[in-house]
Amino acid sequence: MSYADVNGLRLWYEEHGEGRPLVLLHGGYGSVETFAPILPALARRRRVIAVDLQGHGRTADVDRPLRYESMADDVAALLRHLDLPGAEVLGYSLGGGVALRAAIQHPELVRRLVLVSTPCKRRGWYPEVLAALAGQDERVGERMRGTPPHQLYERIAPRPQDWPTLWARTGALLRREYDWSAEVAALAVPTLLVFADADSIPVAHMAEFYGLLGGGHHPPAGDGTARPLSRLAILPGLTHQEIPTTPLLPHLVLPFLTHQLH
Repeated sequence: MSYADVNGLRLWYEEHGEGRPLVLLHGGYGSVETFAPILPALARRRRVIAVDLQGHGRTADVDRPLRYESMADDVAALLRHLDLPGAEVLGYSLGGGVALRAAIQHPELVRRLVLVSTPCKRRGWYPEVLAALAGQDERVGERMRGTPPHQLYERIAPRPQDWPTLWARTGALLRREYDWSAEVAALAVPTLLVFADADSIPVAHMAEFYGLLGGGHHPPAGDGTARPLSRLAILPGLTHQEIPTTPLLPHLVLPFLTHQLH
């Protein structure tokens, strides 16, 4: 458990377990604690490196806006700091956007990619969810005081008074339009997409995303050799908030990370 000085940021990361490195990236307003329920299962098979992104958890904010691209550069700088080329990266929600940008911007550093409840374009969210995301600002952050995410932030953040700033900067990030479809279609890294069947992302976008990765266009050959390198999983009975803590997630992720590529 330590800080790495990267890109003008003191980036908090924790290491658990041994084996091939697996980087975990939490969602918005979260921290490494997001993955606490599933971390032991992952750490039994992997050297897990859990990161607090800019302005989240134990990583203090700096004088730059929150952007998926710059946070992806932070993750890449951490991998280089730790001398870890070819890492596996798992990101959830906002962290999934960061993980995806890391694979796009630094493909030489990402061996396999797991994106949990993550769209590849802003309009991949349900319209109602987009409206809620667009409305996030300091006032909403003030109303969230006393909730479990705020209580955790108050306990671990270097500057607990930055809570409203985190909401303002996150809201500004979530209001920015983006569509990474063309870059996703050009990705060579094997990718596992994981969604909930009651996610904040419609099933149509899940299928669209998988299609960009080469999936769902034709049946595999009888021996399975024509299957795409990437995979899609939709977990039943779960919501966007529940999926990063379900014990089903390690059962999906670990086989994907270890299977032999055709």
